[in-house]
Amino acid sequence: MLRIHFTAEDLARTRVAGTIGAAAETYYSLEMLNRRTVPLPFQRWRAAVAGRLGEDTGPLTTLLPGRGPGLDLLALAGDSPDIDHAVEALLRAPRTRVRRELEPVAVGSAHMSWARALAAGDADARRSLAAGLVACHRVAVAPYWAASRSLLDTVRAQYARTFLEGGVEALLAALSPLLVRWRPPVLEVRYPRPVEVHLGGRGLVLVPTLFSWRAFSLLYDPYDDASVPRLTVPAVTEPATGAALWHPDGSRAADPLGALLGRTRAAALRAAADGCSTTELAARLGVSLAAVSQHTKALREARLITTSRRGGSVLHMATALGRELLAGGR
Repeated sequence: MLRIHFTAEDLARTRVAGTIGAAAETYYSLEMLNRRTVPLPFQRWRAAVAGRLGEDTGPLTTLLPGRGPGLDLLALAGDSPDIDHAVEALLRAPRTRVRRELEPVAVGSAHMSWARALAAGDADARRSLAAGLVACHRVAVAPYWAASRSLLDTVRAQYARTFLEGGVEALLAALSPLLVRWRPPVLEVRYPRPVEVHLGGRGLVLVPTLFSWRAFSLLYDPYDDASVPRLTVPAVTEPATGAALWHPDGSRAADPLGALLGRTRAAALRAAADGCSTTELAARLGVSLAAVSQHTKALREARLITTSRRGGSVLHMATALGRELLAGGR
C-alpha cells in the first residue's frame, strides 16, 4: 500500500499534467511489451509492434531490466510530448544525473562496458541512447501518438470537471475506486510494497499515462527535496478504450476529431490543451509559422482557443469549449 500524506498546503498545490512525456511513455511501452502476459486492451498494439524492434532500438532496450527498477526517462528527458524536444533534453542532461539514474538499473554483462561509458559521460554513448529512444518511439508510440494524446487530453478534461464541481478532494476520491481510496488527509493507493510519503507542502502532480494497466507509480527525485512528486494514473481503464487507440495515425477510426476539423487543425487544438506557443506549434505540426497563424485564427474565431502574449512569445490555450470538444472527440 502506498500512503500519501497531504497537508492543506499540499491540497492547494495539487495539479494535473497533460502527459508524462514522449520519452517516458516510450519506456513504459517497452515495459508493457516485455510483460509475459499483456492486458487485453493492449493486445492489438502488441501484435502490431512485436518483432519490429530492430538493432537500432538496442541502446534503450538493453536498459530494460528483467527485474528491479528501470530507467527514469522523465528525469532525464523531461515531460515534453514531442520526442525531438525530449531527445534534446536527454542530450543536455547533467552527467551526474545520468550516472545516478543508471546506478540501480541491472544491465546484462554483454552491455556493461557501454553502460559504464554512458554513466561516465561518454558523448557517443549518450548519442546512441538518444538514437535508441527515437527508434523505439518510432515503432511503439509514434504511429498511435495522436490518438493517445487525444485520450490523455480527455482524461485530463474529466479531472478538470471533477475538480471544478467538487474540489481537489473530490478529484482524489474519484481517481480509481478499485485501486485508490481517499481517507483525509491520506491517499491510499494499491501498491506492490508499503510506502509512506509525506508531501510536506510540495503538492502532488497527477499524470494520466497510456502504457499502464491498473497500476500507479510515484515518481520523485530523492536527491531534490523541492521537487514535486508525480503520481501516474492509468488512462486506459477498460478494453474498449484501448481498442479504439490502435489505429495508425491518420485513420479516421483513430481520430474522429481530425475528420471533423482536419488533421492539422485537430493536432493544433490538442497541443493548445496544455498551452503552446506559435513556434512550438509549428515544430509539432511540421508546418510554417504562416500556416500556424491560419490554423490558430480559425480555431480562435470558433472560440476553441484563446491567444495571448507572454513576454516575447504568443501563447495559444484551449478554451473550455475546446476542451469539451477534445473530450467528445474520444
